[in-house]
Amino acid sequence: MRKEDQRVAARRRRSRLLSTLLIVVGVVLLAVAGGLWGTARWRYHEQDVVNQQLAAYATVRDNEPDAPQSLAPEVDWAGLKAINDDVVGWLQVPGTTINYPVYQGEDNEHYLRHSALGDWTLGGQLFIDCENAAPGMVDSQTYVYGHHLLDGSMFEQIAAMDDQARFDEIGTVWYVTEQTAWECEPLFVYYVHEYDTEARTFTFDDAAAFRDYLSQRLELAVSSRADAASIIAGTNHVLCLITCNYYEEYEGHGRTILVCVPKQEAAAALAAAVG
Repeated sequence: MRKEDQRVAARRRRSRLLSTLLIVVGVVLLAVAGGLWGTARWRYHEQDVVNQQLAAYATVRDNEPDAPQSLAPEVDWAGLKAINDDVVGWLQVPGTTINYPVYQGEDNEHYLRHSALGDWTLGGQLFIDCENAAPGMVDSQTYVYGHHLLDGSMFEQIAAMDDQARFDEIGTVWYVTEQTAWECEPLFVYYVHEYDTEARTFTFDDAAAFRDYLSQRLELAVSSRADAASIIAGTNHVLCLITCNYYEEYEGHGRTILVCVPKQEAAAALAAAVG
C-alpha cells in the first residue's frame, strides 16, 4: 500500500474513533441528564406526598360565607402532634396552594430539609424562627420560612407576590394556632440580602420604634397596599413570610419578604387615620 493510501486509511480510522467517542460521550451525558432529571422529579414527588399527607389534618372552607372566623382552617392538632409535636401553627393563603403546617425547631436548619416525619426532603417544612416566641404572633415580628420550589409548592407563590398585580389578588393570610386564628392581610413585599441582620428583629423598645422600623422597610417595597403607611401607624404585630429569590443584584442570595398585618389592627389603624 502506498504511503499516501496508508495516511488516508489512518485518518479515516482516527475519524471513526473520534466519532465513536463523541457518540459514547453524548450517550453518557444524556444518561446523566436523564438521571438528574429523574432524581429531581422523584424528590418533588416525595415532597408532594408529605404535603398531601399533612394537608389531611386541616379542613379549609374558602367558599363559605365570609364571616372571618368561619373561613379559618380547622386543624386536627392532636393528629399533627402525634406525628411531630414541634408543630406550632397552620398557614393557609386563599387563592393559592399554600396550606401547610408550621413547625419550630431548636435551630433554623433542621426543617429546611427535613419533613415532619424526620426524613430528608427537598422542601422541608414551613417553620417559624427558632428565636420567635411560640406559637407565633407573640413578638412584634413573627418569621415563617419556606422554600421557593419550582413546581409552585411551598412559598413559590409568596415570591410571585413581588408583582403588584399578583399582590393585589391576595386579600387574606391565615395563621392559625391552637389558641387563635389570626386573619392577616398582605401589607408589602420587599427584598433583602440574606445577610441583612436588621430584617430579623423580633422585639423593639416600644411601638414607636417598631412602626418606624416598618416605615423604613416600606421604603424598600416592590409591591404594597396603597394605604400601607397609614396601617403601619397603628400596627403592633406583623407576620413575615420569607423565601429565597435569585435576582442578580443579590448574587443568588436574596430573600423575598411578605409582611402581613392582622386585619383587626389594619382596620383600627385606618379608622384612627380617618378620625
